[in-house]
Amino acid sequence: MSDVRTLLVSADMSIRELLERIDRGAQGVALVVDGEGRLVDTVTDGDVRRVILASIDVSLPVERLLETKDRRAMASPLTSPVGTKDAELLRLMTEFSVRHIPLVDDQGRVADIALLSELVKEHDLPLRAVVMAGGFGTRLMPLTEGTPKPMLPVGDRPLLAHIVGQLRAAGIKQLNVTTHYRADAISEHFGNGQDYGMDIRYVREDMPLGTAGALALVEATDQPLLVMNGDILTRVDFGAMLDFHRHHAADMTVGVRQYQFKVPYGVVETDGVMVMGVSEKPTVSNFINAGLYLINPDVQRMVPPACRFDMTELIHLAIARGLRVVCFPIREYWLDIGQMTDYERAQIDVHQEKMTQ
Repeated sequence: MSDVRTLLVSADMSIRELLERIDRGAQGVALVVDGEGRLVDTVTDGDVRRVILASIDVSLPVERLLETKDRRAMASPLTSPVGTKDAELLRLMTEFSVRHIPLVDDQGRVADIALLSELVKEHDLPLRAVVMAGGFGTRLMPLTEGTPKPMLPVGDRPLLAHIVGQLRAAGIKQLNVTTHYRADAISEHFGNGQDYGMDIRYVREDMPLGTAGALALVEATDQPLLVMNGDILTRVDFGAMLDFHRHHAADMTVGVRQYQFKVPYGVVETDGVMVMGVSEKPTVSNFINAGLYLINPDVQRMVPPACRFDMTELIHLAIARGLRVVCFPIREYWLDIGQMTDYERAQIDVHQEKMTQ
């Protein structure tokens, strides 16, 4: 079991401190306790991401977060008595789709915490993955003149090798790689995936099919499909993303990243011809598409065959058909290597080990 003391927080602590505690604990959970150590509530990774989406001020106390917590899954925190057998803990985790259960004594005080990652050392994530690696990488010319962008070196190995390693570490064993430009360079390097502990298959695009078109060539099963662009470096927790997807009963989950920029002018707020106010050089914050998606089989089947089709079109189509499309905010390391400055940034980040944090 983990050292549960590192996960304990109080309701009067700031949300910012709670976030720091969750990050340090690296278990995707914090336990809110009272002055006697009795469990008040749990705060999960999903709760944290919903705080980001709600733009809640992180200087507020944790109590404020608990007031706005989504309690559709269960009204009170799931616990188990100290001494509960591993088999029973695993059964509860499966039944309630959780990865951690606080263990309490007969007074309700937190004594320990059971973690799925410790109960099951080799935990397979019930996901298949598709990495879109067929682009020309024209914005990185001349580096991509003879090398597909996913095979450009980042540190001591190709960009795609970082992605494959992360997927495998998350417990994903089935991977499809869509290819077009210099496809042989990718398939010859990774082969069938045996050296990476994965089953890697290739989906060859005879013509460019956009950012979603190749999904029509990937066999649909009853599992959600994790789709990510082949030019992204990230430390996102795929297990947390799947939990979020399930919690919100989503048909499609879109990974998003908070992006801020400062307007270099005074922004005039108007109502018709009337000036209502002026904001001097405000900072504007929006969520941008992070190139990372979870899609259910029914959504995958909506991709039309043998034609160019982009992920934005799939999102719009799913919404138009009344399906549930939700966003998952990424707070971990994330970098889209779209331009030369991004590629240079990746080299610095891998040297400073930011990609492993």
